[in-house]
Amino acid sequence: MKIGILAVQGAFAEHEQMLEQLGAEYIELRKGEDVRQSYDGLILPGGESMVIGKLLRDLEMAGKLRTMILNGLPAFGTCAGLILMAQRIKGESAYL
Repeated sequence: MKIGILAVQGAFAEHEQMLEQLGAEYIELRKGEDVRQSYDGLILPGGESMVIGKLLRDLEMAGKLRTMILNGLPAFGTCAGLILMAQRIKGESAYL
């Protein structure tokens, strides 16, 4: 099993360390083309949700990640990662 970790900003290193301890394979998702790799699950780490959201749009990652999650890709979010996965945010548009 391979896990994709969003690694554009925030606390992604801590998730990588935990996956290493568990013996799980992971890849860092840093740019648009990384999202198109093959992986079985996704971790959206904590960080600054507005910054991560802007980077996801600028790097053209948001649409692809959203589609993959809606099509059943298991996703785990912590802190800002949960905000990124929200369908609605009061006063804001959704990030993914």
